[in-house]
Amino acid sequence: MKKEEVPQDKSNLASANMRELCYAVDKDGNYTTALSTGWEPKTVALDNSIAAIEEWVEDARQKIRDGKASPILYFMELNKMDLQVLAGYTGLWVWRVKRHLKPGVFQRLNDKLLNRYAEAFNITLEELKNYKPE
Repeated sequence: MKKEEVPQDKSNLASANMRELCYAVDKDGNYTTALSTGWEPKTVALDNSIAAIEEWVEDARQKIRDGKASPILYFMELNKMDLQVLAGYTGLWVWRVKRHLKPGVFQRLNDKLLNRYAEAFNITLEELKNYKPE
């Protein structure tokens, strides 16, 4: 696309005074960079992704309230992680992380292991241990 045709649609980037770097063709036909405040299809996709993540976070809160999951699930969703990513950050096997999502198992974890999760979530050990969904 030509440099003057780079989309400047309203998006979350524009509201945060940010712009995205895009490649475009200048008047001489050479590739160059241009800044964009957004592109409607990309904005819709991003908004849908954010809505899905917010839904997963709320679902995790509800599972913790109902006693079906540990706080690890909430912080995992809040940080946009899945089991494999969290296992990588903590240095644990995926099956162990999955097991630690159970409230009964979580309650028996020692501080050294919980601290690995807290560091992965960039929170304190106390925040992890004392998390209560509102």
